[in-house]
Amino acid sequence: MNPFRFLWRMIRFRPGLYGINAFAWVMIALAPVVPGLLTKQFFDSLTGSSTLGFGTGSIVALLIGAAVGRVALIVFGFITDVHFRFRMGMLVRRNLLEHVLGQPGARAIPCSPGEAISYFRDDVDQCEEAASWSVDTLGMVCFAAVSSFILVRIDAQMTLLVFLPLVLVVTAAQLATSRLQKYRAASREATARVTGAISEMFANVQAIQVAGAEARVIDRFKRFSEDRRKTMLKDRLMGDALTSVFANSVNLGTGLILLLAGQKMRSGAFTVGDFSLFVYYLTFVTQFITNAGRFMAYFKQMGVSLVRLAELLQGASPDKLTRFAALPLKKGGRGQNAAEASRAVSSAAGEWLDTLEAEGLTYRFPETGRGISGINLRLEKGSFTVVTGMIGSGKTTLVRTLLGLLPKDGGTIRWNGSLVEDPASFFVPPRSAYTAQVPRLYSDTLRNNILLGLGGGDDSRLQLAIHSAVMEDDIVRLRDGLETMIGPRGVKLSGGQAQRTAAARMLVRDAELYVFDDLSSALDVETERKLWERLFRERGGAACLVVSHRKAALMHADHIIVMNNGRIEAEGSAERLLAVSPSFRKLWHGENETAG
Repeated sequence: MNPFRFLWRMIRFRPGLYGINAFAWVMIALAPVVPGLLTKQFFDSLTGSSTLGFGTGSIVALLIGAAVGRVALIVFGFITDVHFRFRMGMLVRRNLLEHVLGQPGARAIPCSPGEAISYFRDDVDQCEEAASWSVDTLGMVCFAAVSSFILVRIDAQMTLLVFLPLVLVVTAAQLATSRLQKYRAASREATARVTGAISEMFANVQAIQVAGAEARVIDRFKRFSEDRRKTMLKDRLMGDALTSVFANSVNLGTGLILLLAGQKMRSGAFTVGDFSLFVYYLTFVTQFITNAGRFMAYFKQMGVSLVRLAELLQGASPDKLTRFAALPLKKGGRGQNAAEASRAVSSAAGEWLDTLEAEGLTYRFPETGRGISGINLRLEKGSFTVVTGMIGSGKTTLVRTLLGLLPKDGGTIRWNGSLVEDPASFFVPPRSAYTAQVPRLYSDTLRNNILLGLGGGDDSRLQLAIHSAVMEDDIVRLRDGLETMIGPRGVKLSGGQAQRTAAARMLVRDAELYVFDDLSSALDVETERKLWERLFRERGGAACLVVSHRKAALMHADHIIVMNNGRIEAEGSAERLLAVSPSFRKLWHGENETAG
């Protein structure tokens, strides 16, 4: 996205708030005009040449009042700036998150989670900073215009001789901002690598320990950290060097004033008050030049950040970053919006599930070309369909493509005969609920992992879901029951407990379609039997689509689909498939031999 367009859209999101913020900072910038004139009159009054007609005490009182007024303006300005800038950051982060969550699961983000965190944090902060500094620059432009008008009227020659060199110095410094932009991009990339490495290490602690790779992983992390240190050092040094040039230009201006003012004061054309006014305004005029340079640097750095944020959009329109959307900030807004969203999904669902049909469903993984092709599928209300097949036959790919977690390459999906345009946003509760092969659990209580933000005070649904998932005995044995903290990724639970926690999370949502992907792979025979029996009995008429090769699931199936090499080899009842499908016979008898 063009940085100017981005900044304009950010301003238009809350034009009233931006206008108030801009007005506040223009007034803050203009506030020194009056104290400068009062300072001139104060020194002129000491020499008897003041034209104000006030005594020295009155002028001092006015100066104190002006200082207090400027402090009040600054407090007001910081309040308006905080409200404006954080709304801008929230809007961009909200739109980014909405885009990521709306993507098929296989390509939600094109980088590691740690790198994505750097994008959400650092790059959005940079955009926030540029938008915020635009009002400072506007205010200082107004001050520069007013102060220049006053100083030129006093002595045009001295005004040009003092301020023109400063403009040249700062302009020369600005030429170095392209290098600052390069260093900033490098430091952002190095930071993203470090956060990505941290995320990978935390996610794969056991794998690293089993492989005895601790030293190699730490060495890799040290290299990333050293690269980050070097790039950030260059970035900081360059930024501080430019800041030093901007700040010390005040000293250069003061020296020029001292050199030029002496002769003019001896001739009587320049008063002590005029000298004090030049020195007083010099600080603020130089601050304007500094702030303008800082804004230009932030603006260029924002361009780098926008390029990085566009990577998360993966080809989508950059305008998505600044798409206007509601930001519920008031207390209670979250619950109300969640309820409204739930009602919207329910009403959009139309009729409850009668039939779900897929025709010609196709997806090929770009890297390997493997996947599924030409899948025709029909599910009816209350049905129990099992998808089975050898490892790599396409079972999981089928259900993930159906649910929109993988972007289908071809085919159609119809819910009660109506075309489903966007499966990823359509197949959500209360239409459907899904549990993956590898449960995604969080470092929170068992209760919160099951509910996962689901509101409402009705505990009966939770208890029914726990019973259907055969977890009641496990919860009794846990020290704190449902309030037990299960640790990162549920490390305090066994594999079977983690799978059943994911099942309870799905079942508590009371959906029309439940999709289980190899749910019972870590369960013992008796627990698995109870699970399928209870699920079959307590699902409340919902349709079930189950990926499994286990006999306990196959025996409950109304319909079985056998996958082979990405296609449907055969389908029907278990009796029919034993007669016609070699793959199904191998699965059925293979499990018997293993069990025996």
